Amino acid sequence: MRKRASIALAAAALVVLAGCTSGGEATAPDDIADTAAVPESAALALPLSLQGLDLDVPDDNPLTPGKIRLGEQLFFDPRLSRTGEMACETCHLPEKGWTDGRRFSPKHDGSMNVRNSPTLYGAGFYPELYWDGRARGLEAQILAAWKGNMGVDPEGIAGALNAIPGYASQFETEFGGPATGDRIVQALASFVRTIQAGDTDWDRHPQDDASLERSATGRGFKVFTEVAQCSLCHAPPLFSDMDFHNLGVGYDTDKPDPGRGKALASRAKKAGQPSPAGAETSQGAFKTPSLRAVTLTAPYLHDGRFESLEETVDFMLGGGIDNPHLDEKMKPHSLTPQQRDNLLAFLRALTPDTAYTRPELP
Repeated sequence: MRKRASIALAAAALVVLAGCTSGGEATAPDDIADTAAVPESAALALPLSLQGLDLDVPDDNPLTPGKIRLGEQLFFDPRLSRTGEMACETCHLPEKGWTDGRRFSPKHDGSMNVRNSPTLYGAGFYPELYWDGRARGLEAQILAAWKGNMGVDPEGIAGALNAIPGYASQFETEFGGPATGDRIVQALASFVRTIQAGDTDWDRHPQDDASLERSATGRGFKVFTEVAQCSLCHAPPLFSDMDFHNLGVGYDTDKPDPGRGKALASRAKKAGQPSPAGAETSQGAFKTPSLRAVTLTAPYLHDGRFESLEETVDFMLGGGIDNPHLDEKMKPHSLTPQQRDNLLAFLRALTPDTAYTRPELP
């Protein structure tokens, strides 16, 4: 069973992985080193701007500070890969908005992925992961990426980690036993749930009408919500509706990526069920990415076709690419040059402080 857990901001939690929220050292002081001393509900500090959202947390993997710290170490450790040369950060670099800045990323064997690496900012809010939503929850997504991209036997990696005293002691403390493939995934998922893009210029911007009118950022927010109607899909505060939409991306090629439609059909087939109606209507649909930190996550869209934010904005304002399944919310919008500049100013104001210090590994 999964739960949608609203995590309250507590004083004890403010120091947990501060580097994932508003910059700084990604370590915790000695006074919260004992995980039992920190209430479970305070195991994660959500930025104030995101506290109205619910994290997707499974009942069998509650968040604890110690588990988060362990997952952070594992995330940056190349010993989790088959070759010893890849880590989770290979495709998700903090300084690149937790993407890798490439159109497509290589796998452990040199073959290439066929979609752009999505940002991990806000991934903990999504009940379905990957661009097509085929993984239900972070644990499923991390296991699939770990095995597919990094080419591992999870239990073999677990055995190697148990031979490292620093890891062995942490797994014993946090899980009451040695590392296993499942426990590694649970620790990684706990860490990824802390990766949030809060504390941005926009979050600090006064929200009254007069203040909005006085700045390019504020006027851009009004363009975003009222003129271009971007908020129909990019709903604040995450600036995503966590849904899937066909923008026509790929329909200018011979073989457009079926995206969500294929994922739904495959899920039904695996369950021995007929393909749902949504499998057809969702052809070419992909997850709405959060726009938080959007200036850091180029190239854009699931096929990484646009290098610049300006190109991507113009594509969206143009209404996408016509096809039989184009989302009804994709409409062309004409902006004045000033409105376009203001819209871009607003989007740039969604970038958080990117200071981040990688952890020391055992």
